[in-house]
Amino acid sequence: MKIEVLKSKIHRVSITEANLNYIGSITIDQDLMEAANLIEGEKVQVVNINNGERLETYVIKGERGSGKICLNGAAARKVVVGDIVLIISYAILDFEEAKSFKPSIVFPNEQTNSLKP
Repeated sequence: MKIEVLKSKIHRVSITEANLNYIGSITIDQDLMEAANLIEGEKVQVVNINNGERLETYVIKGERGSGKICLNGAAARKVVVGDIVLIISYAILDFEEAKSFKPSIVFPNEQTNSLKP
């Protein structure tokens, strides 16, 4: 049996940009991507703490150290700059493997989206 489990989570980051005129996706600072074990093109769920919106999209690599979190395309209508979001990905694992699997969870500074306090 296989089950879906939490793989990666960036907990509480600020939206720095919302770009309606882009093909789609979420741009994430490469430092945050690596810390959370996310890769470019990976499907993620974005949960907006401010308004309760939830959406799915895919990751685009942003400039390292920029703190950039930008929702692109139609998803840009679901946020405003300054909103706090969670970025979550899941993995499908064998049931026994899932019991010992440890997700990558990062807690960046909400104001700077930096991994430093």
